[in-house]
Amino acid sequence: MSERVNDKKKPAPQKTPDNATATPVANAKAEAALPALGIKGMLRWAWTQLTSMRTALFLLLLLAVAAVPGSLFPQRPANPSIVTQYIKDHPEYGKILDSLQLYDVYSSAWFSAIYILLFISLIGCVVPRAIAHYKAMRSQPPRTPARLSRLPEYGTLVIPADAGIPASRAITDAAAKLKKRGYRVDVRGDDGARPSLGAERGFLKEVGNLVFHTSLIGVLVSVAAGGLFGYSGQRILVEGDTFVNTLVGYDQFTPGTNFQSSQLQPYSIQLDKFQITFDRESKGKFGQPIDFKADVTTRETPDAAPEKQVLKVNDPVSLGGTSIYLTGNGYAPVVTIRDGAGNVAMQGPVVAKLQGDNYYSSVVIKVPDARPDQLGFAGFFLPTAFVTEEGVSFSGDPELINPQLTLNSYFGDLGLDAGSPQNVFELDVKKLTPLNARNLDAGGITLAPGSTYTLPNGKGSISFDGVKRYIGVDIHHNPGQLYALIFALLAVAGLVTSLYVNRRRVWVRTGTHPDGRTMVEYGLLARGEDHRLAAEAETIRGLLTDEWGLDSQKAPSGTVDNGPADTVHAGSAPNEASTEPRNEDFIQSTAGSAESKKDQ
Repeated sequence: MSERVNDKKKPAPQKTPDNATATPVANAKAEAALPALGIKGMLRWAWTQLTSMRTALFLLLLLAVAAVPGSLFPQRPANPSIVTQYIKDHPEYGKILDSLQLYDVYSSAWFSAIYILLFISLIGCVVPRAIAHYKAMRSQPPRTPARLSRLPEYGTLVIPADAGIPASRAITDAAAKLKKRGYRVDVRGDDGARPSLGAERGFLKEVGNLVFHTSLIGVLVSVAAGGLFGYSGQRILVEGDTFVNTLVGYDQFTPGTNFQSSQLQPYSIQLDKFQITFDRESKGKFGQPIDFKADVTTRETPDAAPEKQVLKVNDPVSLGGTSIYLTGNGYAPVVTIRDGAGNVAMQGPVVAKLQGDNYYSSVVIKVPDARPDQLGFAGFFLPTAFVTEEGVSFSGDPELINPQLTLNSYFGDLGLDAGSPQNVFELDVKKLTPLNARNLDAGGITLAPGSTYTLPNGKGSISFDGVKRYIGVDIHHNPGQLYALIFALLAVAGLVTSLYVNRRRVWVRTGTHPDGRTMVEYGLLARGEDHRLAAEAETIRGLLTDEWGLDSQKAPSGTVDNGPADTVHAGSAPNEASTEPRNEDFIQSTAGSAESKKDQ
């Protein structure tokens, strides 16, 4: 049999004379070629590829990978001196990395290109989908399929003749129940005996999806705005000091790409007092700080009234569009240094850098104004000094119980006049001549509050006047920070909505049996996977049976009411139809609807 069919499909061979030429049709087929794509076609193809969701996800992953070098290599905007030292320490590949902009990752050309492409790709994805979804929401539900029994969830109901509910009223009642359940309902006109309705719900699923992707764009814009127009800086404040928000007021300042000094609002903040509470009860944690509190006086503008505020860890103070965070603290010994001529070359607190337990801190003092020679001091500060029998000093408690300042002194050229940047917490003694040290006859300098030490060789003197506390603050201005948070929350809300809301369609058809009964059949279809569709079908069935006062009896699974019956039937599609592609049948039966074509 199969051979006969194949024979019918094969065209019979035709003999042509030897001198016969090929027909024009054969020549056309032989010469047929695809049209050239052209510049417009290439641009259209490139735009289609760029604005696909697959490309957007790939660019998002690529952006995350591109940010990795920013955490592997030192970044020039954060600390240029560290980058310079890194290049010196790695001469083999340091300059190569610099040429690849790996020390300026987040402002590099390649990182910016990925960022901009991701931004364009997301916009190209979202805008067409939003337009299509808007049209879908305004369009009517698809027309009722000819065979509802092909749908995944299908059932029938029979209203007795004595109930007095005609087919038109039954379809109206069903429409009212579906509207209360949140469905968008379209009642079709009575074609004589078989009125029907189409209903759908779950448009929030696509809305949530669009909100999620739009929020991603918002997050990108907010982060970009923060990087372009934001800035950050650090400042150390000793008790009694005042910080004014100007460029010269920062110890370290990192501007955004498009930062302008006019963005700085000249507010001020003064550290009045800093208090630390230490643990004095817990075993194993004795002496550990448990609370930090900085009492400050702030002014929004130079002419504004002063305001008392409290700055604590994780509780920043907001001024002039910036957030001021408490990030560090320590002690600042107050010293007075006189040079060889008896003049005061330096007077005030010196910040001691924390180095060990119980606020053991290193101290560096540079006195470039001393005459005839510049002076330098290096040593350590102990809040509660203890000295062992071997002569080792350590701090036994973080409180100021027995403060002690131990220093070595030097004289010579400090190198500050050359203009090269130096770390204030380090003293390069290679070109200096020592005055005091343990290995010298003069010995080291050990000072208690109120004491004075005279330097050898008539170089001057140093006095230890007292101790103050200091704090380190981080100052951040990020104009996109709040918007980034809002868009991030919207993205989460949109994602949750798209995951938990299901797109569903319901069709109901009614008819009148010759014996006077009203026959009702209904079917449900979900867009994509919906494991709760069966439960929705049961709920709708229950609403209809309650509305018409029917006795809800569920028919055996897989049965369909194909004729008059005295019982109520429900269940899934018939077994004999289960082998057929139900969704495809439905789509073809609703080929006149644009929305059905989208589902396909």
